[in-house]
Amino acid sequence: MQIGMIGLGRMGANMARRLMNGGHECVVYDRNAETVETLIKAGAVGARSLEEVAEKLSAPRAVWIMLPSGAPTEESVVALSKLLAAGDAIMDGGNSFYKDDVRRSALLKPSGIHYLDVGTSGGIWGLERGYCMMIGGDQSSAERLNPIFATLAPGPGDIPKTPGREGMKSTAELGYLYCGSSGAGHFVKMIHNGIEYGLMQAYAEGFDILRGANSDNLPAGLSYDLNLADIAEVWRRGSVVSSWLLDLTATALASDRQLDGYSGFVEDSGEGRWTIQAALEEEVSAEVLSAALYTRFRSRLEHTFAEKILSAMRKGFGGHVERPPAVKMKQGL
Repeated sequence: MQIGMIGLGRMGANMARRLMNGGHECVVYDRNAETVETLIKAGAVGARSLEEVAEKLSAPRAVWIMLPSGAPTEESVVALSKLLAAGDAIMDGGNSFYKDDVRRSALLKPSGIHYLDVGTSGGIWGLERGYCMMIGGDQSSAERLNPIFATLAPGPGDIPKTPGREGMKSTAELGYLYCGSSGAGHFVKMIHNGIEYGLMQAYAEGFDILRGANSDNLPAGLSYDLNLADIAEVWRRGSVVSSWLLDLTATALASDRQLDGYSGFVEDSGEGRWTIQAALEEEVSAEVLSAALYTRFRSRLEHTFAEKILSAMRKGFGGHVERPPAVKMKQGL
């Protein structure tokens, strides 16, 4: 098939490469002309503007937007709405807010342009591993674009079938799924990322406790000098907590045991906040996911004013004196 790819960042460029490797023709555009030239050398058809992308695609056209959520995606959708025609499709593969998808789909409906929200997971490893995709929007358009999704997806691989699914017909086993009407794809991806926050926080806290087992504050005979890199590695093999996130943790600890190359300043890309917002709207309890999000906020601060208030109150009612900023650890983690 032929497809336009708008946005050639870390994921967009690799998605175009995977599609071309699968025999599809990609018309690519990015504000950075150098990235376009790089993809042209790899076999893509280059474009210097959105207008040129639309001109170089044959009807019914399909354009995949792989840009940051918010204004960059919004502006591209609005611009493409003036360039495309009835029967064409716009796919947003970024991490847009699902309510924006519903609004954009309604905006495009009078012109007959179909809008698909495609929650995409796979990160920088997708070129090799494939991308897990959660799709929302017009179902007939999603079915028409199955060859695109099937190429980007990881496929069944060597993962055994889940017991009980033998008679079920679904593309889920291939790594992509039509989830429902507009917004459903990004809603499912939003919750996916919220869960990711919780999983990552659980690993982070666990390894921090393992590291703290070497503290001078522990009684004699009850402290342990643990090799965190080896623990991460052994957990990868047969453990119930094994996962790709643990694989990445093991790789990081193997190359930098103290993680001195990291500051611990943890960003969030929005989906965690939206997950908690959805939980509030649905009146669903989400303690772990909420705590994981708040911990990311906390990672960006030194001691807060609120913590100073707590220390002042503790000193006032109990004479408690603050400890030094960091717990002293023994050497040789």
